[in-house]
Amino acid sequence: MPIIVNIDVMMARRKMSSGELAEKVGISATNLSILKTGKAKAIRFSTLTALCKALECQPGDILEYQDE
Repeated sequence: MPIIVNIDVMMARRKMSSGELAEKVGISATNLSILKTGKAKAIRFSTLTALCKALECQPGDILEYQDE
């Protein structure tokens, strides 16, 4: 898939655990894992907004497009 998810990179920069981020965003640890591994087919804008707020970043810091 040409969309790369960099949640783990941003978590490392913020020194935040998966459990802490999942709690701040209001999603399960399982759903966060699905997002982090790039296995998700879609993401809600409300979830993306919550991720950006919790990680203090922009959507482009989390999602990246790479041509196959």
